[in-house]
Amino acid sequence: MTAFENTNGFKVIQQWMADKDISPFRFQLETWQKYAKRYSGMVIAPTGFGKTYSVFLALISDYLTYPDQYKKGLKMIWVTPLRSLSKDIAKAMQEAIDEIGLDWAVGVRNGDTDPKVRQQQVKSMPEILVVTPESLHLLLAKKSHARFFNALHCIAVDEWHELLGSKRVVMVELAVSQLRKYVPEIKIWGITATTGNLDEAMEALIPYPIKKTKITAKEQKKIEILSY
Repeated sequence: MTAFENTNGFKVIQQWMADKDISPFRFQLETWQKYAKRYSGMVIAPTGFGKTYSVFLALISDYLTYPDQYKKGLKMIWVTPLRSLSKDIAKAMQEAIDEIGLDWAVGVRNGDTDPKVRQQQVKSMPEILVVTPESLHLLLAKKSHARFFNALHCIAVDEWHELLGSKRVVMVELAVSQLRKYVPEIKIWGITATTGNLDEAMEALIPYPIKKTKITAKEQKKIEILSY
Protein backbone atom coordinates (compact mmCIF):
# COMPACT_ATOMS: atom_id res chain seq x y z
CA MET A 1 0.00 0.00 0.00
CA THR A 2 1.37 3.41 -0.98
CA ALA A 3 1.55 6.46 1.27
CA PHE A 4 -1.24 8.01 -0.80
CA GLU A 5 -3.51 5.01 -0.21
CA ASN A 6 -3.09 5.62 3.52
CA THR A 7 -4.40 9.19 3.31
CA ASN A 8 -7.80 10.11 4.67
CA GLY A 9 -8.87 11.50 1.31
CA PHE A 10 -8.21 8.30 -0.59
CA LYS A 11 -9.90 6.17 2.07
CA VAL A 12 -13.06 8.29 1.87
CA ILE A 13 -13.11 8.13 -1.94
CA GLN A 14 -12.41 4.41 -1.91
CA GLN A 15 -15.28 3.79 0.53
CA TRP A 16 -17.64 5.96 -1.51
CA MET A 17 -16.84 3.96 -4.64
CA ALA A 18 -17.13 0.66 -2.77
CA ASP A 19 -20.60 1.66 -1.60
CA LYS A 20 -21.51 2.02 -5.28
CA ASP A 21 -19.93 -1.34 -6.13
CA ILE A 22 -17.21 0.21 -8.25
CA SER A 23 -13.46 0.54 -7.90
CA PRO A 24 -11.10 3.10 -9.41
CA PHE A 25 -9.42 2.50 -12.74
CA ARG A 26 -5.65 2.49 -12.64
CA PHE A 27 -5.47 5.80 -14.54
CA GLN A 28 -7.81 7.44 -12.02
CA LEU A 29 -5.67 6.29 -9.11
CA GLU A 30 -2.54 7.49 -10.89
CA THR A 31 -4.14 10.90 -11.48
CA TRP A 32 -5.10 11.24 -7.81
CA GLN A 33 -1.56 10.32 -6.76
CA LYS A 34 0.06 12.79 -9.14
CA TYR A 35 -2.36 15.54 -8.11
CA ALA A 36 -1.46 14.92 -4.47
CA LYS A 37 2.19 15.45 -5.45
CA ARG A 38 1.24 18.83 -6.98
CA TYR A 39 1.49 17.79 -10.61
CA SER A 40 -0.43 19.26 -13.51
CA GLY A 41 -1.06 17.09 -16.54
CA MET A 42 -3.14 15.51 -19.27
CA VAL A 43 -5.53 12.57 -18.82
CA ILE A 44 -6.23 10.49 -21.91
CA ALA A 45 -9.09 8.01 -21.70
CA PRO A 46 -12.02 6.90 -23.87
CA THR A 47 -15.45 8.42 -23.38
CA GLY A 48 -17.40 6.69 -20.62
CA PHE A 49 -14.35 5.66 -18.58
CA GLY A 50 -14.69 8.21 -15.80
CA LYS A 51 -12.33 10.94 -16.97
CA THR A 52 -14.34 13.44 -14.94
CA TYR A 53 -13.77 11.46 -11.75
CA SER A 54 -10.04 11.27 -12.44
CA VAL A 55 -9.49 15.01 -11.93
CA PHE A 56 -12.60 16.02 -9.97
CA LEU A 57 -12.05 13.39 -7.27
CA ALA A 58 -8.36 14.29 -7.14
CA LEU A 59 -9.41 17.68 -5.77
CA ILE A 60 -11.87 16.11 -3.31
CA SER A 61 -9.28 13.63 -2.07
CA ASP A 62 -6.68 16.36 -1.64
CA TYR A 63 -9.12 18.57 0.28
CA LEU A 64 -10.12 15.73 2.61
CA THR A 65 -6.46 15.01 3.33
CA TYR A 66 -5.27 18.61 3.66
CA PRO A 67 -8.33 20.73 4.59
CA ASP A 68 -6.17 23.39 6.25
CA GLN A 69 -4.59 24.19 2.88
CA TYR A 70 -7.93 25.25 1.43
CA LYS A 71 -9.77 28.54 1.88
CA LYS A 72 -13.47 29.24 1.55
CA GLY A 73 -14.50 29.99 -2.02
CA LEU A 74 -14.04 28.75 -5.57
CA LYS A 75 -11.63 25.82 -5.59
CA MET A 76 -11.95 24.39 -9.09
CA ILE A 77 -12.89 25.76 -12.50
CA TRP A 78 -14.10 23.05 -14.86
CA VAL A 79 -14.03 24.24 -18.47
CA THR A 80 -16.17 22.38 -20.99
CA PRO A 81 -16.70 23.32 -24.64
CA LEU A 82 -20.01 21.45 -24.63
CA ARG A 83 -22.59 23.76 -23.09
CA SER A 84 -25.30 21.11 -23.48
CA LEU A 85 -23.45 18.79 -21.09
CA SER A 86 -22.68 21.39 -18.41
CA LYS A 87 -25.72 20.58 -16.27
CA ASP A 88 -25.08 16.84 -16.47
CA ILE A 89 -21.46 17.30 -15.43
CA ALA A 90 -22.44 19.57 -12.54
CA LYS A 91 -25.20 17.19 -11.44
CA ALA A 92 -22.83 14.21 -11.35
CA MET A 93 -20.30 16.21 -9.34
CA GLN A 94 -22.91 17.50 -6.91
CA GLU A 95 -24.30 14.01 -6.30
CA ALA A 96 -20.83 12.69 -5.51
CA ILE A 97 -20.09 15.63 -3.20
CA ASP A 98 -23.38 15.17 -1.34
CA GLU A 99 -22.85 11.42 -0.95
CA ILE A 100 -19.31 11.95 0.30
CA GLY A 101 -20.68 14.42 2.83
CA LEU A 102 -19.10 17.72 1.86
CA ASP A 103 -20.97 21.00 2.15
CA TRP A 104 -19.91 22.15 -1.30
CA ALA A 105 -21.86 23.56 -4.21
CA VAL A 106 -21.28 23.03 -7.93
CA GLY A 107 -22.42 25.88 -10.16
CA VAL A 108 -22.85 26.27 -13.92
CA ARG A 109 -22.06 29.44 -15.80
CA ASN A 110 -22.71 29.73 -19.54
CA GLY A 111 -24.99 31.50 -21.99
CA ASP A 112 -28.03 29.63 -20.65
CA THR A 113 -27.47 30.55 -17.00
CA ASP A 114 -30.19 32.70 -15.43
CA PRO A 115 -28.98 36.28 -14.79
CA LYS A 116 -30.04 35.99 -11.14
CA VAL A 117 -27.83 32.93 -10.73
CA ARG A 118 -24.91 34.78 -12.31
CA GLN A 119 -25.39 37.68 -9.91
CA GLN A 120 -25.46 35.29 -6.97
CA GLN A 121 -22.25 33.67 -8.18
CA VAL A 122 -20.53 37.05 -8.32
CA LYS A 123 -21.55 37.63 -4.69
CA SER A 124 -20.56 34.15 -3.55
CA MET A 125 -18.85 31.67 -5.84
CA PRO A 126 -19.60 27.93 -5.55
CA GLU A 127 -16.73 25.62 -4.69
CA ILE A 128 -16.69 24.25 -8.25
CA LEU A 129 -17.74 26.19 -11.35
CA VAL A 130 -18.54 24.41 -14.63
CA VAL A 131 -18.04 27.00 -17.33
CA THR A 132 -17.64 27.41 -21.09
CA PRO A 133 -14.53 29.13 -22.50
CA GLU A 134 -16.66 32.14 -23.45
CA SER A 135 -18.19 32.56 -20.00
CA LEU A 136 -14.81 32.19 -18.31
CA HIS A 137 -13.45 34.86 -20.66
CA LEU A 138 -16.30 37.20 -19.65
CA LEU A 139 -15.81 36.41 -15.95
CA LEU A 140 -12.15 37.36 -16.20
CA ALA A 141 -13.16 40.65 -17.80
CA LYS A 142 -15.32 41.68 -14.83
CA LYS A 143 -14.20 44.51 -12.60
CA SER A 144 -12.33 43.30 -9.50
CA HIS A 145 -12.52 39.74 -10.83
CA ALA A 146 -9.31 38.66 -9.08
CA ARG A 147 -11.24 38.26 -5.81
CA PHE A 148 -13.15 35.31 -7.31
CA PHE A 149 -9.98 33.24 -7.43
CA ASN A 150 -8.44 33.71 -3.98
CA ALA A 151 -9.18 30.10 -3.03
CA LEU A 152 -8.60 28.51 -6.45
CA HIS A 153 -6.54 25.32 -6.61
CA CYS A 154 -7.18 23.85 -10.04
CA ILE A 155 -8.45 24.53 -13.53
CA ALA A 156 -9.51 21.46 -15.50
CA VAL A 157 -10.20 21.65 -19.23
CA ASP A 158 -12.50 18.91 -20.50
CA GLU A 159 -12.57 17.69 -24.11
CA TRP A 160 -9.25 19.40 -24.83
CA HIS A 161 -9.09 17.76 -28.25
CA GLU A 162 -12.33 19.53 -29.22
CA LEU A 163 -10.90 22.91 -28.27
CA LEU A 164 -7.53 22.41 -29.94
CA GLY A 165 -9.09 22.50 -33.37
CA SER A 166 -10.98 25.74 -32.81
CA LYS A 167 -10.47 29.45 -32.13
CA ARG A 168 -11.81 28.90 -28.61
CA VAL A 169 -8.47 27.40 -27.60
CA VAL A 170 -7.03 30.93 -27.42
CA MET A 171 -9.64 31.89 -24.81
CA VAL A 172 -8.59 28.96 -22.65
CA GLU A 173 -4.87 29.61 -23.04
CA LEU A 174 -5.32 33.27 -22.10
CA ALA A 175 -7.53 32.34 -19.14
CA VAL A 176 -4.96 29.88 -17.79
CA SER A 177 -2.19 32.46 -18.20
CA GLN A 178 -4.23 35.08 -16.35
CA LEU A 179 -5.22 32.73 -13.54
CA ARG A 180 -1.56 31.82 -12.99
CA LYS A 181 -0.88 35.48 -12.23
CA TYR A 182 -3.36 35.32 -9.34
CA VAL A 183 -2.54 31.76 -8.27
CA PRO A 184 1.01 30.86 -9.38
CA GLU A 185 0.75 27.38 -7.88
CA ILE A 186 -2.55 26.53 -9.62
CA LYS A 187 -2.74 22.99 -11.00
CA ILE A 188 -3.70 22.74 -14.68
CA TRP A 189 -5.26 19.54 -16.01
CA GLY A 190 -6.45 18.69 -19.49
CA ILE A 191 -8.82 15.82 -20.25
CA THR A 192 -9.10 14.24 -23.67
CA ALA A 193 -10.50 11.15 -25.35
CA THR A 194 -8.04 11.10 -28.25
CA THR A 195 -4.37 10.29 -28.40
CA GLY A 196 -3.03 12.34 -31.36
CA ASN A 197 0.18 14.23 -30.58
CA LEU A 198 0.05 14.29 -26.80
CA ASP A 199 3.22 16.29 -26.35
CA GLU A 200 1.86 19.12 -28.49
CA ALA A 201 -1.56 18.92 -26.83
CA MET A 202 -0.09 19.19 -23.35
CA GLU A 203 2.38 21.90 -24.32
CA ALA A 204 -0.47 24.01 -25.71
CA LEU A 205 -2.31 23.89 -22.38
CA ILE A 206 0.65 23.72 -19.99
CA PRO A 207 3.65 25.50 -21.57
CA TYR A 208 5.01 26.40 -18.14
CA PRO A 209 8.11 25.02 -16.33
CA ILE A 210 6.11 23.14 -13.71
CA LYS A 211 5.71 19.48 -12.74
CA LYS A 212 3.50 17.85 -15.37
CA THR A 213 2.63 14.37 -16.55
CA LYS A 214 0.62 12.43 -19.14
CA ILE A 215 -1.69 9.69 -17.87
CA THR A 216 -3.25 7.27 -20.34
CA ALA A 217 -5.97 4.74 -19.57
CA LYS A 218 -4.89 1.21 -20.43
CA GLU A 219 -8.26 -0.35 -19.68
CA GLN A 220 -10.52 -1.51 -22.48
CA LYS A 221 -14.28 -1.70 -22.47
CA LYS A 222 -15.85 -5.12 -22.70
CA ILE A 223 -18.29 -5.30 -25.58
CA GLU A 224 -20.95 -7.98 -25.52
CA ILE A 225 -22.30 -9.14 -28.87
CA LEU A 226 -25.80 -10.53 -28.63
CA SER A 227 -27.20 -12.83 -31.30
CA TYR A 228 -30.89 -13.32 -31.81
